[in-house]
Amino acid sequence: MKEKKRNILMIGKKAGMTQLYNAVGVLVPVTVVEMCRTFVANVKTVDSSGYSAVQFGFFGKKTKEIDDKKELPSFDILKELRIDDVNLYEAGTSVPVDEFAKGELVDVIGKTKGKGFQGVMKRHGFSGGPASHGSMFHRRGGSYGQRQWPGHVFKGRKMPGHAGHERRTVQNLEIVDTNVEKRLLIIKGSFPGTKGEYIVVRRAKKSLEGKR
Repeated sequence: MKEKKRNILMIGKKAGMTQLYNAVGVLVPVTVVEMCRTFVANVKTVDSSGYSAVQFGFFGKKTKEIDDKKELPSFDILKELRIDDVNLYEAGTSVPVDEFAKGELVDVIGKTKGKGFQGVMKRHGFSGGPASHGSMFHRRGGSYGQRQWPGHVFKGRKMPGHAGHERRTVQNLEIVDTNVEKRLLIIKGSFPGTKGEYIVVRRAKKSLEGKR
């Protein structure tokens, strides 16, 4: 019987992309993530909080150490994960990088690249108006409001605005390799986020639910 893996999440900084050859000689694009130092900051139970969850605390460049779990320092980032069985977690304990093993599937959450203020053609893929002279309607979105009824712009109308910088999740990415000393995860493929931006890596939901 396989040992049950505990559900965890970690935060890392996207270092960039490169490529590696796998065992059969196929070139595989990979993304390198520099993982932050992670600790179990708090364990919530149904009796104490009304629901069961685990809070993970992360340190970026700071070099704080935890000596006593009763006197936890302030973390740079806190993330909470709903977990049914919290018996496998203890506040103040560290979460090593090798919690994620080679060949395991993970979900990566990040923010897409921001593109600033954009019109409807780039932001929503509108085709635009005639390109000939004299039409006076080239890259605009058309009529947004109404006159007598209802007299306002409908909610959700596609209009110009800030494009990108949205939270996105990519599921079932394979871990190609790990480096515990340098705290690196090498993940197959690409995912949202610019170089140097923080991303969240969690154990794949579908693999935990037994769908893969």
